[in-house]
Amino acid sequence: MTRALWALGVLVQLGVLALVVWQARRLAGWLSPRVRGRVGTGVALALLALVATTVAGLPLGVFRHSWNRRYGLSEQGYLAWLGDRAISLGLTALLLTIAVAGALFLAGRLGSRWWVAAAPALVALGVGYVVIQPVVVQPLFNRFEPLPDTELAREVERLGDEIGVRVESVQVADASRRTTAANAYVAGLGPTRRVVFYDTALDGRFTDDELASLAAHELAHVERNHLWKGLAWFALLALPGLALVAWGTERRGGLRDPALVPLALLLALVAILLTQPVANAVSRVYEAEADWIALEATDDPKSSIGLTVRFSLTGLGVPDPPAWARIMLSTHPPGINRIAMAEAYASGSWQTASRFTPSGSSTNAP
Repeated sequence: MTRALWALGVLVQLGVLALVVWQARRLAGWLSPRVRGRVGTGVALALLALVATTVAGLPLGVFRHSWNRRYGLSEQGYLAWLGDRAISLGLTALLLTIAVAGALFLAGRLGSRWWVAAAPALVALGVGYVVIQPVVVQPLFNRFEPLPDTELAREVERLGDEIGVRVESVQVADASRRTTAANAYVAGLGPTRRVVFYDTALDGRFTDDELASLAAHELAHVERNHLWKGLAWFALLALPGLALVAWGTERRGGLRDPALVPLALLLALVAILLTQPVANAVSRVYEAEADWIALEATDDPKSSIGLTVRFSLTGLGVPDPPAWARIMLSTHPPGINRIAMAEAYASGSWQTASRFTPSGSSTNAP
């Protein structure tokens, strides 16, 4: 069901953007006297396209939320769900405004070469978002408090020392306001770094050893700098994506014309879809690497297997999805692969286990 909803959602976005592109000249003429200048017209068109795609996709979103409620994946009411959507829309509108205004400014100054300067600017915007997200964005959606289980908190800090990542605090987020799915993550940088558990992970469905494996996995991402490596990949993939946008808009006269902003957004969505398999493949490599480091840190493959199985059961995950779904949608290795890695580690079959690590060999093989 979720895969079908994703495909329908993409088709809706493409269709609505194509419709806005078709009417862009007329819309720009209507907006131009009501906003300030070329950049203002382009930003207004971009925000109009964002609102149009959001409204058109709302029925699918409502259906998905009702499906999640029906099968116990969410207990959030519809009004609260709409509130979260409104906050997300506001954040997206802010980022889109900055990106479109910057692109139009650069196009006016640099002409057809605007995308060369826009690429590093877009990466800088991404880095800025990563830096402020833990302290500005996350509190908009969740409340945080210290983990009351002091023994588990000490174990997480010990695992941080084992892996080589200093943990300043261990906290709990009230994720149960919107989901029954369990998870954890590491937030913040340097002195603000903290391990955060969803409160849904602490409701008794997971053992302490499984939670320790989960924390070790998240800490491994930090030790291997996966966040920053991911931004580097974002920078690498942004360049051809922006080149595609520039090529498509130049064929219509160039992005100096604000009426071409909807076309730029449509081409940007196409670029994202084309590069998504690469981004997902990189993510799966990093997730497998974090799995392996967590196994070495905890030396507890049984808990790793239990964690994977319980995630699949509580989140209604598919342990072995079809190939196309892995390529287009999966940011994590299939559950069956993660279990196979843990079983190979448990049996001491280092050569077998190494097939599931990114480098193709165990990091500490005897």
